[in-house]
Amino acid sequence: MDLIAAIVGVLLLCLVVPLAWLAVRRVRLMRNGGVDLCLRRRFAVTDWHFGVGRYEGERFAWYRLTSFRIGPTVVLDRAALDIVDRRPPHRSEEFAIPMAVEVLRCRGRDAGGRAIDVELAMSRDVRTGFLAWLESTPPGRSHYSQAS
Repeated sequence: MDLIAAIVGVLLLCLVVPLAWLAVRRVRLMRNGGVDLCLRRRFAVTDWHFGVGRYEGERFAWYRLTSFRIGPTVVLDRAALDIVDRRPPHRSEEFAIPMAVEVLRCRGRDAGGRAIDVELAMSRDVRTGFLAWLESTPPGRSHYSQAS
């Protein structure tokens, strides 16, 4: 019986420690100015991922909610970021992004200089903050490739 209890204890520990890590990580990100939003890089309905975004000066860092990675999963450079489309979520996406009122399709360069094409699904408040951050670049720089 002691062996079974020890095995069950180890299995529970192996389950609780990663879940605690994810919970503590999310709380720390949110307390340091994070916002909830979903992101996808491949444009299939099921490829939406929940995460926390943070404004870090000229960069927008997105941390995937279910990742054990210490750093951000995606980093977008404000100077190279353009919004190429804005739309409401499609009916087929509503289950994947329940809190979103708008989806922004963005093109730009990540922190490493590689081209990146992402969609960000966000609530009304997050959208307002994101657009304010994006538009607060020096005069003469537009972030809209087409009329919005």
